[in-house]
Amino acid sequence: MFRPKYRFTYDEVRIIVMALVELKNSLLAEGRYTDAVDELLIKFVD
Repeated sequence: MFRPKYRFTYDEVRIIVMALVELKNSLLAEGRYTDAVDELLIKFVD
């Protein structure tokens, strides 16, 4: 069973997700792959 090592508050998760979305947008603008960022977004949003 998976247990997270860290607990984040709602505000911390919101900031992390916003930063990941900005990173994804910049990678898309450069034409680079976003697979790793997508996986992290899924983990934080779930």
